[in-house]
Amino acid sequence: MAAERIRAACDGRVPRLALLLGSGWAPLAASLQPRAVLDYAQLPGFPALAVGGHVGQVRVGTLHGAEVLLLSGRKHAYEDGDPRAMKGAIQALAVAGVTTLLQTNAAGSLDPAMPAGRLMLLNDHLNLVQASPLVGERDDRRFVDMAAAYDPALAALARQAARQAGVPLHEGVYAWVLGPQFETPAEIRMLQRLGAQAVGMSTVPETILARHAGLRVLALSMITNMGCGLAPEALSHAHTLAGAARAADDAARFMAALLPMLEAV
Repeated sequence: MAAERIRAACDGRVPRLALLLGSGWAPLAASLQPRAVLDYAQLPGFPALAVGGHVGQVRVGTLHGAEVLLLSGRKHAYEDGDPRAMKGAIQALAVAGVTTLLQTNAAGSLDPAMPAGRLMLLNDHLNLVQASPLVGERDDRRFVDMAAAYDPALAALARQAARQAGVPLHEGVYAWVLGPQFETPAEIRMLQRLGAQAVGMSTVPETILARHAGLRVLALSMITNMGCGLAPEALSHAHTLAGAARAADDAARFMAALLPMLEAV
């Protein structure tokens, strides 16, 4: 039913590209030229949201010249312990006709060479929570191959867009932790030794769901702070949102170059 309502809102012209906005990325929505807006509450299977900066709307329209389905906000597993929070939404996108999911998030840096205000392209992830949104699936499709969870061809376009926009783009492994508390200094040191470059509380469940649904995935982190113990700063959600402002201009220029490339594939 959610897919049908999305199709109806799009007059049958569903964009192939969906953009899921995470913490810190909300200003992008202001640049969208909408032709339809649906609240998550109107879409069966979509979650109710309760985190600042996550509005809970699907907007259909043109963003930097590309036709997109823009999802303003996600529900996090830390809200009720359920990694399946975005399952209905991701499945509805696939059924409606979306083929590519571009995810964004806010993350803490584990690399001193990647300070707050930078962008990072995800090339892999660590599911440290060891929770799966596919638990309970009853067919062999649940055994999803995650070897190329983040599509290499789409990643190549992201690198090209960054060069075109003149925006520094780091690249690395994203570690998913449950939260909502931030990590301890010892946990940050552990994550560094495990080979992660950034840490956050989202994205991995949605990537698993998207790959299960057959969607191609590209994901980007906005670095809003250094990991605990790597800089003399007190961490909070408000601090995360404030840190995102440092990357806002770069993020806008980068997306202006990237979105038309993604729409064309």
